[in-house]
Amino acid sequence: MLVIKDLHVSYGGIRALKGISLAVHEKNIVTLLGSNGAGKSTTVRAISGLIPIARGEALFRGVRLNDAPVHEIQRRGLIHVPEGRKIFSNLSVRENLIMGAYANRDHADVDKTVKRVFSIFPVLEARLHQLGGTLSGGERQMLALGRALMSKPKLLMMDEPSLGLAPLVVAEVFRTTHTIRGEGVTIFLIEQNAFAALKIADYAYLLETGRIVLEGSGSDLLEDPKVKQAYLGEES
Repeated sequence: MLVIKDLHVSYGGIRALKGISLAVHEKNIVTLLGSNGAGKSTTVRAISGLIPIARGEALFRGVRLNDAPVHEIQRRGLIHVPEGRKIFSNLSVRENLIMGAYANRDHADVDKTVKRVFSIFPVLEARLHQLGGTLSGGERQMLALGRALMSKPKLLMMDEPSLGLAPLVVAEVFRTTHTIRGEGVTIFLIEQNAFAALKIADYAYLLETGRIVLEGSGSDLLEDPKVKQAYLGEES
């Protein structure tokens, strides 16, 4: 569904991505792991058109994304949930969700999608008229995911969904991610929480200083000595 070939991205004179290649297959959860500064967020921002690709290409369902407008990438079904949630704090939960469906002029379909979101995140229905800025961190993450689902994504790119959340909330976010995949949505998961991500991932890539240094199934990387020592806090 998503293919990245020899992707290079630079900020000024700094090479943030140095020729990475990866693939995300339909209805899979694929995770991109790495520490702060490895280039994880740069990868998804380049794919979604927020920053330019210097060299290489990104293909979504066979269509080249290089230089495509952000709104066109979104309309193709490639949806980016950014790091830090980025919800509209001064809008209600309902208004935030409706913003996710701004390109859909079928009001009946929008209402149907809202009900689907509530079936996954019941807490959002209970907070329907509450301002986004008054929600807890976990509720904001649920709202960010719910807003993304309003666009009826084919592939959902989730950038650090567990960042800054309490352990119990993190567990709920990853359970929900698995539920979303079960509804037929492909997931590209960007994470520092290697253990939680690898537990649900079909396939994983490890990114270090702008290069892919390791890849394999989620279960294989969970058992890899390098991953255990560097990211899971275990001795090899």
